[in-house]
Amino acid sequence: MARFEDDRPQGVIPACLLPFDDDREIDEAAYRGHLRDVASVAGISAVTVNAHASEVHACSFAEQDRLLGITMDEIGARVPVISGIYADGSARAADLARLAAGHGAAALLVFPPNSMAMGGQLRPEMARVHFETIAEATDLPIILFQYPMAGGLGTPFETLLELVETIPRIRAIKDWCNDPMLHERHIRALQSLPRPVNVLSTHSAWLMSSLVMGCNGLLSGAGSVIADLQVALWDAVRAKDLARAQAVNDRIVPIVQAFYTPPFLDMHNRMKECLVLLGRLPRAVVRPPLMKLDATEIARLATALEQAGITARGTVPAAA
Repeated sequence: MARFEDDRPQGVIPACLLPFDDDREIDEAAYRGHLRDVASVAGISAVTVNAHASEVHACSFAEQDRLLGITMDEIGARVPVISGIYADGSARAADLARLAAGHGAAALLVFPPNSMAMGGQLRPEMARVHFETIAEATDLPIILFQYPMAGGLGTPFETLLELVETIPRIRAIKDWCNDPMLHERHIRALQSLPRPVNVLSTHSAWLMSSLVMGCNGLLSGAGSVIADLQVALWDAVRAKDLARAQAVNDRIVPIVQAFYTPPFLDMHNRMKECLVLLGRLPRAVVRPPLMKLDATEIARLATALEQAGITARGTVPAAA
């Protein structure tokens, strides 16, 4: 199965969606098609499954097992696959880690346990034992998902440094701190350690600003729709071509502003609707408590796609 060259996830990493049929069961044919569609984008470095974008909160252990099997069968030989570890208990998280390793995943994306929301930031030993338990279960590289501090699930900077220095399996963070000053601090500190830890931005609503700070990659659900534009932006920023980066970003802005408007929780719901509008998914079914978008919002998404120059035939080539 495909692997990262130095165990450090980097580059452009889309997070895939999960299509359901009208009975809210997994639509395997549509999922396989979506995986092929995303994995075919030239320039991506990996794909992520069993994460926010694939509604992992509403998927059972058995379904996550099945999805990993389908994913590895469909694209695992061609592109590294990152599997989300979404669990409130450390033992269950370790079980999911072993499951991912057994399927041949290339890395783990570890979500903060919701059980730590009410004061876990004051008990750094809780985060430490959670990641130690996962690291003991498998030798796969770990991406720590850094949440906003205000929600109670973000990892304090000092704790973050302790974790990456004492748990060598942590090779990257997915940074959603939602604080530009803290984000830049993460980039400067983590990527300059003796054993560097990559910062993967998931600040998709202000992606260009984030990337120019020096991130070593991005991991984004928006890549399920606009991975090619994300690659174009990444390439332009890496080349220090400001004019080209601005031209690509001008096309990204209308669609991400449509994705990440309140209520924020509908972001992946909106991405599904866009793929239906583009003829890439047959339907945009979500599992409760998520609900179908209304016609007015779907029309707004269609307008955003038009403004971004994205059509059913794919995106217009990025500015040279």
